[in-house]
Amino acid sequence: MGKPTRVTNRIRALRFAADEMTQADLADKVGVTRQTVIAIEQGRYSPSLEMAFQIARAFDVPLDDVFQYPKEK
Repeated sequence: MGKPTRVTNRIRALRFAADEMTQADLADKVGVTRQTVIAIEQGRYSPSLEMAFQIARAFDVPLDDVFQYPKEK
C-alpha cells in the first residue's frame, strides 16, 4: 500500500459527538463500507471530494471541520 495521506480528519471525534455514531452508521449514511470509513478515519485513505462533502454533511458541519490539510512550511 502507498504512503499515508497528509490529510487529517476529526471523524472519530465527530462520531462520538454525534451520539457515539458507529463507523457502520456513518458508512450507511455516505454509501460506503465500514472498512472504507475505518481507512479514512485512520488516515490510510483520502476520500474523493464528493465523499468528503457527504461525510461533512452527515455531521452537518463544514468540510474543513472534518478534514484538514497541513500548510506548507
